[in-house]
Amino acid sequence: VDLVESGGGSVQTGGSLRLSCVASGDSVDKYCMSWFRQSPGKERERVATIYNNNHTRYAASVVGRFTVSKDLLKNTLYLRMDDLQPEETSMYVCAAATSGGACNRGDYDYWGQETQVTVSS
Repeated sequence: VDLVESGGGSVQTGGSLRLSCVASGDSVDKYCMSWFRQSPGKERERVATIYNNNHTRYAASVVGRFTVSKDLLKNTLYLRMDDLQPEETSMYVCAAATSGGACNRGDYDYWGQETQVTVSS
């Protein structure tokens, strides 16, 4: 499956963005899908996951502010981000794994190309 992100950009502190990850070649419903972010000098962080059964999981730092979802008709994964903070300035990327177990092990088979999110104070 090919993944293409969009929706990144620049916002001020407290602002919102919605990232999109359009899949082609297969249905997003067949995969466990996650959003990651990585800043220079920091380790890549898994931000949000939506499992094959639509159960969701979030990093503690984003609970209550970020929402991961998918639209099967549009074959698209989303990440709604509210109340963004400057420290969340990062490259964000979506990824797909063949199962929930693979998601939890970090075994992702497909990655998008990244999109930049910049939060200014």
